[in-house]
Amino acid sequence: MLVLTTLFADGRPHSHLMWIDADDDCLLINTETDRVKCKHLRADPRCSLVVFSPANPYRFVEVRGTAIEFVGGLAARTHIDELAQRYRGTPYGRPVASHRVIVRIRPDRLSERGPTG
Repeated sequence: MLVLTTLFADGRPHSHLMWIDADDDCLLINTETDRVKCKHLRADPRCSLVVFSPANPYRFVEVRGTAIEFVGGLAARTHIDELAQRYRGTPYGRPVASHRVIVRIRPDRLSERGPTG
């Protein structure tokens, strides 16, 4: 599981549960362009991501990063179906109210915490 934290214009944090993916250089999230998290990342690309397992939530990785690219179109729609397949075992299937976008987040700092096992 992943918790993404973005920033309002006044600096207050806003957190979201998200699905996550990665490529060779970046962490990837997928959202709709009219969602608050997308608007925040376009205005201020700084963010924090905490990745943890529900089976052992005291062991986690925090990534502080920067949104460096927003990829839309068919690539974003295909990506949300792939994420849904991975996380739910079915295609996303839900109608899309607005355009989807893959947000590529470059990790700037990584820290791991908690017990092993």
